[in-house]
Amino acid sequence: MNFENNRYEIIPIIVDVQSSLRSINFFLVKSNHSLTLVDAGLNNEACWNTLEETLKKNGYALQDLTEIILTHNHIDHVGLVNRITAVHPIPVYAHRDAIPRLKRDPHFLQMRVEFFSQLYEEMGCGEAGYKQVAYLKESIDKNSQNALQAEIMPMERSHLNFQVIEVPGHSPDHIALYDQDNCRLISGDLLINHISSNALVEPDHTGQRLLTLLQHKQSLEKVADLPLNLVFPGHGTMITNPKELINNRLEGMEKKAEKIINLIRNGVSTGSELAQAYYRKKYSEQFSLVMSEIIGHLDYLEINGKITKQLKNGVWHYFIQE
Repeated sequence: MNFENNRYEIIPIIVDVQSSLRSINFFLVKSNHSLTLVDAGLNNEACWNTLEETLKKNGYALQDLTEIILTHNHIDHVGLVNRITAVHPIPVYAHRDAIPRLKRDPHFLQMRVEFFSQLYEEMGCGEAGYKQVAYLKESIDKNSQNALQAEIMPMERSHLNFQVIEVPGHSPDHIALYDQDNCRLISGDLLINHISSNALVEPDHTGQRLLTLLQHKQSLEKVADLPLNLVFPGHGTMITNPKELINNRLEGMEKKAEKIINLIRNGVSTGSELAQAYYRKKYSEQFSLVMSEIIGHLDYLEINGKITKQLKNGVWHYFIQE
């Protein structure tokens, strides 16, 4: 189903996947003199074929694309960029903070490895942390071919018919495209209908930990304040009740924070112990994701004066703030 108004047309490209994401969504935006691709799926044949089929069905070809906009740097949103620009060189736009990640800058990636090495040690992760850091080290060379080859231009505050809104949290470089006149938002992974989007712990460009859960909460609140009736997400179905969904997500954050407080009250004190107590077998199955969730909530609770921490033998221990 296409979405038209008198200024542009949004054409969803939906690729079903056998995972909790349910689908990979990216979008064509057709206006008078442009055909923009917003996000670029995974680098696989399913996404490539669906892109070509969607273009053809609507009377276009790959050569009609005029630019690519990336909502954030994650692999399931940028996968086809190199394949497209290799045969049809067009401008690529993203948030300025996405550039070292998309270019896989080795100095940035090495800093990121050192950041996580220290973080997992301070959270008491032991062998699980060492294993994840080793994986990150190996990925610097192993995934070097995923670096985007095209020049990446930083987004301005507006583009085409959209306001460009910074919505960090899920990633530091996350943007959303907002059409004020029609109350529509292309949201990337800020808001997903069927699952809550993870606020993934990351360093800033200096190696300092970003308060990603707090950022994600503020980004959701920013969007909740907008006149909005339709959201085009990076996964799952289109969202027709965005304010209600945002309220549910914010309530979910508070409920999870309260559960973590109860664990700390019962004597579970390190980040690793909290992650294992809260997520159980998911701790080993989805280590980086669950540690991001726990660390994000610990930062959030500490900022709000609910907990305090002490460093013992290089590991942070968390306590209820009396």
